[in-house]
Amino acid sequence: MTVQTVTPKRRFRGKPRGRELDPIRLEGLRELLGDERNDAALRRRDLLIEHLHALQDARGHLLLADLRALAAYMNLPMAAIYETATFYAHFDVIHDDQDVPPALTIRVCDSLACQLAGAEALKAQLEANVDIEQVRVLRAPCMGRCDTAPVVEVGHHHLGRADVAQVQAAIDADDTHPEPIDWQRLDSYRSEGGFALLQACRSGEVTVEALMEAMQQANLRGLGGAGFPTFKKWHFVRQEAGPRYCAINADEGEPGTFKDRYYLERAPHQFLEGALVSAWAVDAEALYIYLRDEYPALHVVLREAIGELEDAGLVAPGYIVLRRGAGAYICGEESAMIESLEGKPGKPRHRPPFVAQKGLLDRPTLVNNVETVYWIPMIWQRGAEAFSSQGRHGRVGLRSFSVSGRVKQPGVYLAPAGITLNELIDEYCGGMAEGHRLAAYLPGGASGGILPATKANIPLDFDTLQEHGCFIGSAAVIVLSDQDNLRGVATNLLAFFADESCGQCTPCRVGTEKMLTLLERNEWDAGLMTQLSQVMVDASICGLGQAAPNPVLGLLKDFRSELAAQNVIVKG
Repeated sequence: MTVQTVTPKRRFRGKPRGRELDPIRLEGLRELLGDERNDAALRRRDLLIEHLHALQDARGHLLLADLRALAAYMNLPMAAIYETATFYAHFDVIHDDQDVPPALTIRVCDSLACQLAGAEALKAQLEANVDIEQVRVLRAPCMGRCDTAPVVEVGHHHLGRADVAQVQAAIDADDTHPEPIDWQRLDSYRSEGGFALLQACRSGEVTVEALMEAMQQANLRGLGGAGFPTFKKWHFVRQEAGPRYCAINADEGEPGTFKDRYYLERAPHQFLEGALVSAWAVDAEALYIYLRDEYPALHVVLREAIGELEDAGLVAPGYIVLRRGAGAYICGEESAMIESLEGKPGKPRHRPPFVAQKGLLDRPTLVNNVETVYWIPMIWQRGAEAFSSQGRHGRVGLRSFSVSGRVKQPGVYLAPAGITLNELIDEYCGGMAEGHRLAAYLPGGASGGILPATKANIPLDFDTLQEHGCFIGSAAVIVLSDQDNLRGVATNLLAFFADESCGQCTPCRVGTEKMLTLLERNEWDAGLMTQLSQVMVDASICGLGQAAPNPVLGLLKDFRSELAAQNVIVKG
């Protein structure tokens, strides 16, 4: 018997996997972004987020068909485009079976300061009053305007101390563009001696060593949160072989922090001179500025200020690269910012190597905070003693405190390092708000922990709060009163961390969500909360997961009687 073997026919796909590219969409991209066939630089991966911003601004959303066209345009996998676009809160990715969002978006800040000022009720009122066919109302994390809480963003126009009538008036007037800023122009800054330090550095009149010694004598430290000595950071980057880069992190997303915005709005050229001096100190090939997307008016200011410098011949065209964040708190962490600058999701890197060794584009990178470099020209001009001679209670220097919450006059205050909360409130903030009595405060924003009123005489500075389970960080002080619900405070903070976790590591991704569910119970298991906190502190990749439990640990330590009075029973 003969058995015939039948070889099955191979089936070939007539077209590649996935959805087909729409050539009309691709041509539309070329009209918007430029023709990549004539300029290969437009395909650079580090431009991906900028291209996504251009699409979002032009269309009001991101259709998958546009993302497929962008993948072809940049010669990147669709998965890379989609992963990056969906990572950031300010990109509206619309799937093929979804409706496009309304033309106008209203964002209501729900950070702690705004919650205290009634943001939740305001959001509900807006949702009940607007035409949902034309307007959508979204919650949003801190917008860096905590001194004017509650804050609402209508399109790209921010309203402070907002109410329904204000928002409706903005809608009716189509007032959706960033508010103009009256800032110090280049001629004015130079008339006061501005850019004299930069020119002295370039001419050889000032050496790197002399500048580093001045920064050391002034005790200038990183003012974005970590407090690392500025001169040491320069030294470590200079030890690495070039080419090197300098990057300024202007993505202050810590709830309660708005000091960088305050200085950038008033004296952008002082900031730019300090940034350029920092770049000169490490012989950087380029200077990158990563600015929050929540500061649209400042994007206009910095673009114009950089243009002034280029027109005046103080900086080569293209040397300063201004980049937009896209709504991700995690990008306040330096390596996450580097990832974002490279056009990727802002997920912190494992260390070592540190960014000073391998940062932007795998090159040694100096990362500084806005306020840190802002003080450099003034320290050199006035002398290190003018800075270091300040301070109270044995501390040295000056600190910019962003104060919000239950005080009469919230705002940014330049005060001596080591000032106590009681002194800060009485001398700078006009006292507590009417009808409110100090009950607690956050000395370093959402992640800095929480302290009771009985500890309001601790000097506020680096290294003074650790023994109390707190840290000063960016000096974002949020003041709470006897009228505030402590569980509401804790759940607000943990909801923020859970939402902003990049999801890369399990201790943070799962830990923040689990802690939030534990806080929502009427009976708190202190042992379980403490154990979960320890896992998060020990095993999270970056500071977000490590610091997220701080407010919970503070409440368990110092506020048990207050929690009981608010019907929260703590056991263990």
